[in-house]
Formats: sequence, structure tokens, C-alpha cells
Amino acid sequence: MTPVELSRTVLHAVRRAVDAGELSVAVPTRAVVAPPGPGGCGDYASSIALQLARPAGQTPLRVAEVLRPYLVAADGITDVVLTGPGFLNISLDRDASDAGLVREILRSGDRYGYADRPDGRVVQLHCPHDLRAVVVAEASARLLRSQGALVRVTAEGFEDVWTSVLGVTVDAVGHAPAELPVNVRPVPAHGVADPLFLGRDAGRWALLHPAAHDRPRTGDEHLVQRESNPLFRVRYAHARARAATRNAADLGFTAEPGPVDEAGTEQALLAALADHPRVLAAAADHRAPDRLARHLVAVADAALPFLLTVLPRGGEKPSAAHRARLALAEAVGAVLAGGLALLGIDAPDHL
Repeated sequence: MTPVELSRTVLHAVRRAVDAGELSVAVPTRAVVAPPGPGGCGDYASSIALQLARPAGQTPLRVAEVLRPYLVAADGITDVVLTGPGFLNISLDRDASDAGLVREILRSGDRYGYADRPDGRVVQLHCPHDLRAVVVAEASARLLRSQGALVRVTAEGFEDVWTSVLGVTVDAVGHAPAELPVNVRPVPAHGVADPLFLGRDAGRWALLHPAAHDRPRTGDEHLVQRESNPLFRVRYAHARARAATRNAADLGFTAEPGPVDEAGTEQALLAALADHPRVLAAAADHRAPDRLARHLVAVADAALPFLLTVLPRGGEKPSAAHRARLALAEAVGAVLAGGLALLGIDAPDHL
């Protein structure tokens, strides 16, 4: 069960409780599931009971107690533990969950984590005459659109060189319209090396990777192809994942999602991949592409040791485990490619 499927399962539990007359609430359109916080347990936690308590006229703990039996009975869920004021801590069938996550990523490709449909939001982003503000606004617009929002970006004093070098575009140039826009004003890149000299990919990364309140570094450290460069690690992990598919084809086998080893390397990687939809939603809501950039680094760092184990070694014949690892490697490639695309950065298959 993937996080998206688990969210739907939580909503289905609410709907069943409402139909049974145990809760009197409007079924929400979204149920957030995330890794458990301090004091939690299991694979995921949901605060849906706290969200529904007031409209239901009951305590959060009572709402959680109503929902628990419906969740425990769902396929793929092995246990639900209530903690704190009413958090639902959900444990999943690990093998089925891992395979389901990989299968969902491969089905969605580089659109994994995108919203299924428009959500009705209309967002106006406006930025001053500043290169970093324009790049952050444009990347934020991509993120918001991935989550179903309709977005328009305007900028003051837009310069054509920004398009030709960094590939940035806006929907309109000039003053913001009469309605109140959301202003995008990260700390400018003034007083540092001109990011235009880094080229499109490294220049965008230099402006997007730091948080909005941090001054970016725009030196040539973003161009070096070594482990100290986070952008290189992300693109290298993507290239290694693509190479695994090509090399597996040479050996005569293809990917097939299935149970993976319970080693910490694989589980850390699966956790990072499972967190991708949440990161996209949070980065969009907060207009913070830096959250996505740092998440891609975390995925790459978890993936690089794992990618060394994908292919058979020596005289070893390809097995079901190798096919499952290859499927996980292809999922890594899809997430990294999709994330880089949202940042406006290429993900080369060869590096």
C-alpha cells in the first residue's frame, strides 16, 4: 500500500463510519498520512481524528476509536495503534507495501506525487526584478501545478537573458494585477558570483537549493563532478539508475516489483521514496522548491549504496530479488527525473 492508497483507505474508513451512523461529519477530500512523530509507532500516522473531532462533536480519541476497526480490517494494514490525543499509527504489511510503492512509482513515472485532478485553487505569484525571485517563483508555479492548482506568474522588469541562459519564463511582465498576489521574495543573490555563468542547470540549482532566507552560493562548486556537490550526486544517482536498466537488459532480465531485503539501506530508500508526494505538496504549499531540492539529495544519498547491489555479480544468475531491486532502481530514476524536471533541471541518462 502506497501513501496515496493509504490516504484513500483512511478516507474510506471515515466514509464507512459515517454511513454506519457512528460519525456525523462531512467526509474530507484529503487525509494526510506521514511518518509517525515523537511518541508514535508503525509506518505511518494520521491526524484525521483530530481534524474531525470538532465537527463530529466528539473527542479526537473517540473519533480515532471509531475509525480504528475499519482501518484494521483493510487489506495491507496489520495494526493500528492510538497514541496521544487521537493519532492513528498504522502498520502495513511490509512486503506488500514495498512492492506496491514501487509499482505505483513505475506506473506514474516522473509524475509520481502529482495530484490526480485540478483542485480548484487559483494562485497569482508575483516577484520583483530579481533573478533569484523569478527562478523561485517559476519553480514554485511548477510545484503548485503538479498539485492541481491553476497558477499565473508575473515579474517586474523581466530580462530576456534570463530565458536564454537559465530557461526561466513568466506568464506576464510588468506590474501585478489588481487582485492581491502572493509575493515571492527570497534573499537576492546580490554580492555573489553571477549565477548566469554557471549555465542553466547548475545556475538554477544554486538559486533553488538554499532556503529562501539563505543567501545562495553561486561559485563553481556547483560544476564539479565529485561527491561534495549535491547536484552531481542527484544526477549521478539518476544516471546509475538508468544504467542499471540498460545493463540488466544486456543480462536478459527486466524489473518486477517484489519484496526487497530488510536491510537498512533498502528501507531508508523506500522511506524516502514514499515521502516524495508529501514533500511535493509541502513544497508547493509553502512555495519552497528548496524542500524538493534537499529531498532529492536525500533520495540520491540513500540510493547510491543500494544501486551497487542491483545487478548479479560474477557467475550469479538473475533472481527474483534482482528483479525486485531493479524495479526499485527504476523507481529511484523516475523520482529523481521528475523532481529535477519540476526544478527546471535536466536529468541526463549518461553522466
